[in-house]
Amino acid sequence: MSSTTDRGAGVTDAARKPERGPILGEGWVRFTALLSREVSRFWKIKRQTLGAPLLETFLYISVFGAALGSRIKTLHGVDYVVFIVPGLIMMSWAINAFSNNSSSILQQKFQRAIDDQLSSPASPLELMMAFSLGGFLRGMTISTITFLTASVLIDLPVEHPLVLIVALMLVGMFFAQVGVLVGVRAEQFDDVSFAQTFVITPLIFLGGVFYSSALLPEPWQTLTHVNPVYYMINLVRYGFIGYTEASVALSLGFLALAVGALMLVNLRLFKRGYKLRA
Repeated sequence: MSSTTDRGAGVTDAARKPERGPILGEGWVRFTALLSREVSRFWKIKRQTLGAPLLETFLYISVFGAALGSRIKTLHGVDYVVFIVPGLIMMSWAINAFSNNSSSILQQKFQRAIDDQLSSPASPLELMMAFSLGGFLRGMTISTITFLTASVLIDLPVEHPLVLIVALMLVGMFFAQVGVLVGVRAEQFDDVSFAQTFVITPLIFLGGVFYSSALLPEPWQTLTHVNPVYYMINLVRYGFIGYTEASVALSLGFLALAVGALMLVNLRLFKRGYKLRA
């Protein structure tokens, strides 16, 4: 009797092991299903996903390249239009990763679809990472399109590919996590719109996408250096053209820490069901 019970307990424990650890076994199947849903959600709107970034990239390069580029010519020995493209690529990844995740989570909260997911066998880690990677992949897709479009229009170098890849991965995951955080905390779409319009977009535009902070007078130069997005733009710009105004190693280190901290915060919110459960 005891032996039978022990064997049954052993089988039960073994069957439960994949659910206790990280995304493994059956957890991997659940995670990929959740991620596929997020990808198919934004892939259904191809005109917005593919067409909009093509048009935006063309307009940015044409307007700024023709209007400002004809007067500024070069910045730090680099053609002005080439100088701004790394920032545009980073901006595409950041805004789309943020907006996708924040709107997706809030939409599912309104539809109460999030209730079914929270009560499903999927773990909080699986749910959080599926939402995060959904926006991450959308941002990656659009920034890739932006890069290819820019490469057709201008001669865009890639001086430090390893730094560029790591920087873009961290930037994409940072804004994906920020999108998850805002989506979880938001109670209406105005909350998401406010965060994107009055926080994310100003930080990106004032982070040096279209200019070099070295050319700014005080106190604007110091204020720019307080902006965390400034260091992200410098990382991506260094990867492309080899120019930076900040320490690459320190910027990568602090960005990695910020991503890790946001992931822990979001995971805790999903475990608690904070503002997710009815």
